[in-house]
Amino acid sequence: MKIQLIAVGTKMPAWVETGFKEYQRRFPKDMPLELIEITAGKRGKNADIKRILQQEGEKTLAAIPKGNRIVTLEVTGKPWDTHQLANNMEKWQLDGRDVSLLIGGPEGLAPECIAASEQKWSLSNLTLPHPLVRIVVAESLYRGWSLNNNHPYHRE
Repeated sequence: MKIQLIAVGTKMPAWVETGFKEYQRRFPKDMPLELIEITAGKRGKNADIKRILQQEGEKTLAAIPKGNRIVTLEVTGKPWDTHQLANNMEKWQLDGRDVSLLIGGPEGLAPECIAASEQKWSLSNLTLPHPLVRIVVAESLYRGWSLNNNHPYHRE
């Protein structure tokens, strides 16, 4: 199973790239974690946010291979603890499809992305900075994998 993290935003600070890559490299070859960045629309004083959100949504959906399970990251999604995430990851593997996790831009995800999702995951009730979410998701997924595989990274 391949896991894709599709995130709106490019040109991340070095600490974000370093943090994400640290966890990305730890994934086993049979469960690679891939990052796909979607260019965010230009937001200015008189920006048409609705149109920008729609365009970001179209690009995001176009980046998802046909048949992938879509999981959106949303404040209003369902919170999962580490064991629930590990359980979901096990179910995803048994399902036999690759997984695309979607992270929106400053205004979140387009309604079309939310409508296409099979699961909605909330990392926190807080609104987190989108660059930081990449690292938190990568670490959480790695921790879930380590729990499912009795790897010493996750200790109880």
